[in-house]
Amino acid sequence: MQSILIIDDEKKLCSLLARIIELEGFTVFQANTGKEGLKILAAQDILVVISDVKLPDTNGVELVKQIKEIRPYAEVINLTAFGTIQDGVKAMRNGAFDYITKGDDNDKIIPLVYKAMDKASLQYRVYELETKIQKQYDFSSILGQSKAILAAVDLARKVAPTDTTVLLLGETGTGKEVFAQAIHYESPRRAKPFVALNCSGFNPDLLESELFGYKQGAFTGAQKDKKGLLQEANEGTLFLDEIGEMNLDLQAKLLRVLENQTFIKLGDTQTSKVNVRIVAATNRDLKKEAEEGRFRLDLFYRLSVFAIDLPSLNERKADVLLISKFYLRQFSVKVNKPLLTMEEEFSHLLLNHTWKGNIRELKNVIERVVILADGNTASADLLPYEFHHQIPEGDSMKMETVEKIHIMKVLKYTSNNKTETARLLGIGLTTLYRKLDEYQLT
Repeated sequence: MQSILIIDDEKKLCSLLARIIELEGFTVFQANTGKEGLKILAAQDILVVISDVKLPDTNGVELVKQIKEIRPYAEVINLTAFGTIQDGVKAMRNGAFDYITKGDDNDKIIPLVYKAMDKASLQYRVYELETKIQKQYDFSSILGQSKAILAAVDLARKVAPTDTTVLLLGETGTGKEVFAQAIHYESPRRAKPFVALNCSGFNPDLLESELFGYKQGAFTGAQKDKKGLLQEANEGTLFLDEIGEMNLDLQAKLLRVLENQTFIKLGDTQTSKVNVRIVAATNRDLKKEAEEGRFRLDLFYRLSVFAIDLPSLNERKADVLLISKFYLRQFSVKVNKPLLTMEEEFSHLLLNHTWKGNIRELKNVIERVVILADGNTASADLLPYEFHHQIPEGDSMKMETVEKIHIMKVLKYTSNNKTETARLLGIGLTTLYRKLDEYQLT
């Protein structure tokens, strides 16, 4: 795409300039008014605009702003019969690439067009990448049509354009980070960093240095200043996952950030200031934790200004097959296999399974199915043992249950070859037959 738009009410000059530029191999569109030019700009992927300053319906210098609103990656060259320093400065402030006087442009315009095109082409690639990333993480990436998930998405959409702190509540694997990313990418902070920190992944001291950073010499091994994730997320969004794991001392410091956007690095005496939005998540009952003294009540109230409950997959069974089909497509492409069609029994087992790990568990199951599949069908036999044999609540940790499941897995692996199964299990064939009888697996 190497398209240029010329906006000039002098039709002969406009046509002549268009012809000169077309000889360089560019695609050129022409307009004689600002309104006509903006209409073409909205319909075509224009990279460079050459606009006269004095147009019948607008001023070309002011038009730069409108052009940038429609095509933020486009570069604008202003042409004028009577150039003034004031207009030139204003044009550049509005985002124009250059401002030149007619009559002086014969030797300048083509080299200038090439320079503007190079810059605009680079900006367009960046814009495409940013748009692709935004689409990957916006609310359209959240799969589901059930009332429960649509209600959660509706709440998140409403709070996204604000700077309000958000608390995401729900079981592990319900997609809390996906929601946090969508809130960020549909907010005015979308062009700034989204930084995620899992509070359960660090001990208290390390979590503090990761979050707030430190000064050189703050502790043994601190050989130079380090930015914390709060500063890395400045002007963007900081997602604090599993915030219920944060200790009380660190909670007090986080409360200060939420109240006045300031903090003190480890080993520092100066206050640092940031402009960051906090989105937190937990699978705990923070209010109960606070009432029992394990979480600061004031921090809980500060975090839960806008709380969103994310439904478990068991609360939105209507979405199981839709999500499964999505991951079937994704993993088929990833491992270069044909798209699998779900058998009726396969679908039935997915719908009747208790998804303790929620979407994360479903994703892992589908990835396994795609890897194991030899043909074009997702069949029931590709699903793990527990899909075929329901384990009573409370039995899953019993030794006999674990042993039974393991024997079944090995039998499946050996295609029911008892001798090979006994060998892999490290037991005698007689012992295997006794256990098969005991667990009613014969």
